[in-house]
Amino acid sequence: QVQLVESGGGLVQPGGSLRLSCAASGSISSSDPMGWYRQAPGKQRDLVATINSGGNINYVDSVKGRFTISRDNAKNTIYLQMNSLKPEDTAVYYCNAIHRFRAYWGQGTQVTVSS
Repeated sequence: QVQLVESGGGLVQPGGSLRLSCAASGSISSSDPMGWYRQAPGKQRDLVATINSGGNINYVDSVKGRFTISRDNAKNTIYLQMNSLKPEDTAVYYCNAIHRFRAYWGQGTQVTVSS
C-alpha cells in the first residue's frame, strides 16, 4: 500500500506562484513513477507532469516553462513549483504514484488563481 498526502494549495493572484508537495509513505520506492494531475470543475482529470526513477520528466504543453516537477527520494516527496499562474490553472491538484502496476492517488489540494 502507498499513501500520498498533498499540501501547498491555496488562493493566488494571476502571475503568482505556489509550490505543491506530495509526501509518500508505505511501500513506495524511489523507482516508482510519480506525478501531478489536475481536475477543473466539470472536467476530467488531466496529466500535468510526471517524473520517473531515471529523472525523465514530462509536462503537458500548457504548463511548460511555468511549472517544474522535482523529486527528493530521501524524503519520498515530489514537488510542483508553479510560476506565472493563470486563472485556467485553477483546479484540484492530485498526486499520483504507480507502484507494482497499481495507481495510487492523494486526496487532492485546491489551487485557485483569481484576482
